[in-house]
Amino acid sequence: MEIFLKIWFCSLVLLNILPLCYCLDNGLALSPPMGWLAWQRFRCNTDCENDPKHCISERLFMEMADLMVSEGYAKAGYNLISLDDCWLDKKRGSDGRLRPDPLRFPSGIRALSNYIHSRGLRFGIYEDFGNYTCAGYPGILNHMELDAQTFADWQVDYVKLDGCYSFPSQMDKGYPEFGYFLNRTERPMIYSCSWPFYQLINKMEPDYKSISNTCHLWRNFEDIQDSWQSVTSIIDYYGDNQDTLIPLAGPGHWNDPDMLIIGNFGLSYEQSRAQMCMWAIMASPLLMSVDLRTIRPEFKAILQNSEIIAVNQDPLGVQGRRIYKKQGVEIWTKPVLPMNGKKFSWAVVVLNRRVDGTPSQVTVPLRELGLDSEEGYHVRELNDHKDIGFLSKDQAIRVDVNPSGVVMLKCTIQRVPPFTP
Repeated sequence: MEIFLKIWFCSLVLLNILPLCYCLDNGLALSPPMGWLAWQRFRCNTDCENDPKHCISERLFMEMADLMVSEGYAKAGYNLISLDDCWLDKKRGSDGRLRPDPLRFPSGIRALSNYIHSRGLRFGIYEDFGNYTCAGYPGILNHMELDAQTFADWQVDYVKLDGCYSFPSQMDKGYPEFGYFLNRTERPMIYSCSWPFYQLINKMEPDYKSISNTCHLWRNFEDIQDSWQSVTSIIDYYGDNQDTLIPLAGPGHWNDPDMLIIGNFGLSYEQSRAQMCMWAIMASPLLMSVDLRTIRPEFKAILQNSEIIAVNQDPLGVQGRRIYKKQGVEIWTKPVLPMNGKKFSWAVVVLNRRVDGTPSQVTVPLRELGLDSEEGYHVRELNDHKDIGFLSKDQAIRVDVNPSGVVMLKCTIQRVPPFTP
């Protein structure tokens, strides 16, 4: 099937394309954070007696840290290993401080932090703005200053703060207050918040200006599950709400659609490539949640695709926009470097949501994507690392997109017309 796109495109000026700078001004998360989190793959498995390989324990995080380095993930840019829920003991210590489960983390959190740092990685931790975490462990309420200092003492680099067992009406005060205590420790810590999600599900209007002044990244939508349906529901949310979300994103502050589930059980190869490309073009944090000990080579290659990661980490920090959605095909675009004057290069994703068993042929005139530079563009397909070649603004891109699949292109603006013999 050939779909010839007829898209009205407004002229974009620099002011409209670059995100508003409401960033937490401490020089952190200037590009979307990249790393590994435990939750989606390992959940709250605390049975180390019967399942020592998969339970939440210091052994698991040390093994993942080793593999991040030895298997090339750190070299590709993934530099964070983070705990999630269920690392804690059920009660605080006699001094009021948080403490890990003594059987599963016998060496203590500072020792685990030191181990991860020794591998050249950053260390992250999980807590909750509530009486309890989502799994019923101690939360930070009434202990904010102490917990912030504890995290600093443990040399934490990244704090994920959930929102179970709390009142969403108190989050506008509570999340900034904890952020204040984190900053006051003088330990640089990236601050990941679940603040807007809990307010949205309670029919509240989040104060996004305050959120983006307080947090480096924040969750807007429900937890990702290990399924294509879950991935597409997140894509739909970000496309349907892009006019609200895009201006919030930029260096130091990012919308977080949740973890990469590539290499687990629920996504096919094509769907895995689609998630990677969509998270890249949405300028999303790239936070893997997969067992790095058993991941198959083809999924590892998706996660380590340097050209797609470069789009995600582009210094402009612009979140991509959905500009077309019809007959199961979507097109998303994102301005990237290099520039020629005031004109950008562009990343383009063509996503095929159809399931009728045959690739869809999509023809896209460059002008209708807003690519109108007189000098033209060098076009490259990023999943398979193939050059399409030079195209002028009056030409079109034609691609075949597999069902539940994606094609991702980078259209690099040319500074001078190419030499023709």
